[in-house]
Amino acid sequence: MKTIFKFLIVLCFCTVNIVNAGTYDGYTLYSKMGNKNVYLIDMSGNIYHTWACNVATGYSSYLLSNQVLLRSCQYQGNKLNGAAMCGMVQKVDWNGNLLWQYTYSTSSYCTHHDICPMPNGNVLLISYDVRSATEVAAAGCSKTMSIWSEKIIEVKPTGLYTGEIVWEWQVWDHLVQEYSSAKNNYGVVKEHPELYNINYNTQQDWMHANGISYNESLNQIVFSSHNLNELYVIDHSTTTEEAAGHTGGNSGKGGDILYRWGNPAAYGATGTKIFNVVHDAHWVPEYCPNGGYLAAFNNGGTGSKSTIDLISPPYSGYNYTHINGSAYAPTTYTSRYVCNGRSGNQSNSQQLPNGNMLICLAESGYMYEIDASQNIVWTYTAGGTVSKAFRYTADYVTGVTETIVPKKQINIYPNPTTGTITIDGTFNQNDYVISIYNVTGQLLLRKSNSKTINIGNLDKGVYNVQIETENEVINKRIILTK
Repeated sequence: MKTIFKFLIVLCFCTVNIVNAGTYDGYTLYSKMGNKNVYLIDMSGNIYHTWACNVATGYSSYLLSNQVLLRSCQYQGNKLNGAAMCGMVQKVDWNGNLLWQYTYSTSSYCTHHDICPMPNGNVLLISYDVRSATEVAAAGCSKTMSIWSEKIIEVKPTGLYTGEIVWEWQVWDHLVQEYSSAKNNYGVVKEHPELYNINYNTQQDWMHANGISYNESLNQIVFSSHNLNELYVIDHSTTTEEAAGHTGGNSGKGGDILYRWGNPAAYGATGTKIFNVVHDAHWVPEYCPNGGYLAAFNNGGTGSKSTIDLISPPYSGYNYTHINGSAYAPTTYTSRYVCNGRSGNQSNSQQLPNGNMLICLAESGYMYEIDASQNIVWTYTAGGTVSKAFRYTADYVTGVTETIVPKKQINIYPNPTTGTITIDGTFNQNDYVISIYNVTGQLLLRKSNSKTINIGNLDKGVYNVQIETENEVINKRIILTK
């Protein structure tokens, strides 16, 4: 087995505050939105592995069991412009080599937000599905406008830059409305909770789907909607043709909604609205406590703090029990964890086998782990927006053994500085590159083999100094006062 010696890298603005007994040990994967790097850190916050990718992160990254990184990316040729727009997905090996890159982006559709790896190697993608004002009117919408509807596609990699859509499901095939009796989809909304009411909270970015998860044993998909404040379960055992209709699949219901939860008003039912902006709908793995529950990140859960809401669905084989006109059970969350802070958007949780939970508050880049008694046992602040974070065991991260050795000593002085800084230390001072970045990651200055650098022309503030040698990268923070 190949052994790689990697010097410890601790990026500035990244801090580990607590490491207590009772953690679920392993490595945490995260990436910052708009940043090309993806990091795997150990329990002490040391960077164990970095993927220096060629395209910025779009939303989420996953480590597959073969040490392959799966990530959503920001395609630079996108025609649509919205929140967490991606348009591209990549698979990258442990050494940073591109294995697969698939672009799905035109003026009519574009992938966005989360992705979901499949056991068969395929990938589920959420995509906008642009519908013209004419199509919207024909669907019985009370407003004259174009709508970005949603669809989910399953893509099979077929080449370095190619893929085959082997399954597709569209919201547009499952609409109901009681605005125009002349339309084919006319009906009483509360009598059709298996359909989407096109006249509920209608806007251009109508649903704003964001999180997606797959349950292999049920062969079902769950996804969450930011703007409708719901999560939805649909059947994946259908063919694409069946997914466009109302029959077929294990459920016998085609592509209709099997289960929905979070906002009964969206389907005309009475009941309490629980979600106030929701992300990260997923199943709790069967090997974890509360396995089979559905979980979601409720961004505005208590108003001042976000919550992780877990619900126990009323399973009935491949379907879910429900009485028309009423809210889907349960009437409220089965359990709730109030977060140690608030994130108005994005974010996720991961339920761990020992009963712990990893939580990522996206907007602050704050990740932390709680034990079964809700004690905080580990925290890490990355800085910047981190949409999702995941913990993987050391056994899972196999194939390449990396030995972390202490980082080289570096001194930058004076710090704070009014303009000129001097750099020295135990690193290789004969062949290195010094780069200065601002807090957003923008490169401002780069020099080779310079021990003294004048940054007096920059605005006062905080900057990151990065020193790169042949086999190491060292980062330090400096403050320019002037």
